[in-house]
Amino acid sequence: MSIQIITDSGSDLPHSYLQKHNIAFLPLLVHFNGEEYEDFITIEPKQVYDAMRNGQIVKTAQANPLKMKELFTKYAKENRPCLYIAFSSQLSGTYQTAMAIRSEVLEEYPEFQLTIIDSKCASLGQGLVVMKAAELAERGMPYNLLCETIASYCRHMEHIFTVDNLEFLARGGRISKTAAMVGGLLNIKPLLHVEDGKLIPLEKLRGRKKVLKRMVEIMGERGDDLQKQVIGISHGDDEEAALELKQLIEKTYGCTRFFITEIGGAIGAHAGPGTLALFFLNKYIEV
Repeated sequence: MSIQIITDSGSDLPHSYLQKHNIAFLPLLVHFNGEEYEDFITIEPKQVYDAMRNGQIVKTAQANPLKMKELFTKYAKENRPCLYIAFSSQLSGTYQTAMAIRSEVLEEYPEFQLTIIDSKCASLGQGLVVMKAAELAERGMPYNLLCETIASYCRHMEHIFTVDNLEFLARGGRISKTAAMVGGLLNIKPLLHVEDGKLIPLEKLRGRKKVLKRMVEIMGERGDDLQKQVIGISHGDDEEAALELKQLIEKTYGCTRFFITEIGGAIGAHAGPGTLALFFLNKYIEV
């Protein structure tokens, strides 16, 4: 029986892709206006960004544990081997909940093969890993080798991103409100990356053009065999900036394979509209 790939909306993969490749999906939850929404299912990213632009406070929560247990149990009954690639445990409690529910399901179905990987990734960094897992599963890679390969992909995935407005990081407690105010006045754009699953500031630059140029430079410093890779770019309702970044990368490194997507509400609620993120491997893995 073929291996079932599972992910959550932390991966920011569009539904069309998930459906085409039969990837099971657990939505994270988005709250505002007194309502609860399922990321990418009952609310679209643009609705979240528009609400934020209008001053609404948007909060998020991990995937629904009951729906998670229903999904795991469904595949356990089918005795179908599963690989769940989860949103970074440093950014959401979804991974920890999934591990607890896995233990519950295994009590009833002890033969069930369910590997849960803490991707330590976010947005399309996680998404690129999920895409590779689906590809390898479709090619018939054995279960244990698939799990090992995907764990390695997670370890080597780089995330370089910037936000347009520091206010939203301040709301989420990532930076101080004073730093956000001063940064806004000086047109300072922070560069951040993900280290061991956590968001870590890298540099501060003034102006969007300098930020894009520096993102491409860092890509050259850290990337490996970039022309062979699928390069991921995700954005917070700013496709124009994503395409500008793509063109810079094409011109600088000759890359031809890109996957561009919009950042969903669960991540966008913390990063805000105008966020731009770049993803690539620091060690190319030939499989």
